[in-house]
Amino acid sequence: MAAEMALVKPISKFSRSSPEFSNPRYGKFTTVKMSSTSQPTTKTSAKTSKKAAKSVIKETLLAPRFYTTDFDEMEALFNTEINKNLNQTEFEALLQEFKTDYNQTHFVRNKEFKEAADKIQGPLRKIFVEFLERSCTAEFSGFLLYKELGRRLKKTNPVVAEIFSLMSRDEARHAGFLNKGLSDFNLALDLGFLTKARKYTFFKPKFIFYATYLSEKIGYWRYITIYRHLKENPEYQCYPIFKYFENWCQDENRHGDFFSALMKAQPQFLNDWKAKLWSRFFCLSVYVTMYLNDCQRTDFYEGIGLNTKEFDMHVIIETNRTTARIFPAVPDVENPEFKRRLDKMVEINQKLIAAGESQDIPLVKNLKRLPLIAALVSELLITYLMPPIESGSVDFTEFEPQLLY
Repeated sequence: MAAEMALVKPISKFSRSSPEFSNPRYGKFTTVKMSSTSQPTTKTSAKTSKKAAKSVIKETLLAPRFYTTDFDEMEALFNTEINKNLNQTEFEALLQEFKTDYNQTHFVRNKEFKEAADKIQGPLRKIFVEFLERSCTAEFSGFLLYKELGRRLKKTNPVVAEIFSLMSRDEARHAGFLNKGLSDFNLALDLGFLTKARKYTFFKPKFIFYATYLSEKIGYWRYITIYRHLKENPEYQCYPIFKYFENWCQDENRHGDFFSALMKAQPQFLNDWKAKLWSRFFCLSVYVTMYLNDCQRTDFYEGIGLNTKEFDMHVIIETNRTTARIFPAVPDVENPEFKRRLDKMVEINQKLIAAGESQDIPLVKNLKRLPLIAALVSELLITYLMPPIESGSVDFTEFEPQLLY
């Protein structure tokens, strides 16, 4: 593990020029029914009807999503009488790890939060609010999925069901902490409204495993990278939520390790040619989504002293190395061609956004967007067809969560 950690690129290279903050005053607290793409509610818009207020939720391909699955199939997968590959001893050990609840007293706020928020102004303030919204929505999405899995699996496999319930506890804690952060900016997400209003994306159980494993592991690398960078460059510590990322990211890591154990208990998801194709597909989907999202929000990363593309490539490379321990095949993200393709997709995506925001009539907008969509799909396909790295599962116990510090 020490040798592997030596491969981690130094975080200090991400540093940029000094940040600028001031101390403006802000208005009343507002509860907002919106997605991460929505704008804060003003006094005027608050007078609009409830129906109009709820219509502001906007779904895009890059927005955080809520997921559902085939719960009957999930129950069959974790039925100990049907699936003899289930290692209950391993799951029981993981359950004890989750019951320990290392972060039970970690997420405690102080007056520093509000004071720091009042000093953030201009474009950075707006993008910071969006960061909190998107992060809160993503964590809340995990809470809903894990809570339902915990409920549905209670009779089939009580041990696995309890782990899902404890993971939902973690996700709820994260979402609540982020929503409290929004209150520092005089806003709050109506999570109850989001539960009913957001569209749910259906994934088969094996796709839930691939996507959620990647989501948790990439979350780990994002959080720990930001934490380490700000520890080395405290002048960019503009808001205290980042100080919590070191312990926070270990929740993400434990969740990912649990999904690693789940996939090992379902070898059919890892040991054939279809598994290789799907593994590469989900890796590419997660990496591209993050890269395109973050390149739309460079102000945020520059505001905390990071070079967005360097940060993203660091996270992608480390996530890919971690994922190669369990997935049968992963993209060759360290091939320079991979980044060139990502940058090309960023250019196309920027043109797509510009076409969508133009003042043209819908027909003209769509005609402008069609060739751009085709170009983006073409880039995705070319990147997917790049020679992958053959990888595979290794002994889970070799990679304990605490060793990733």
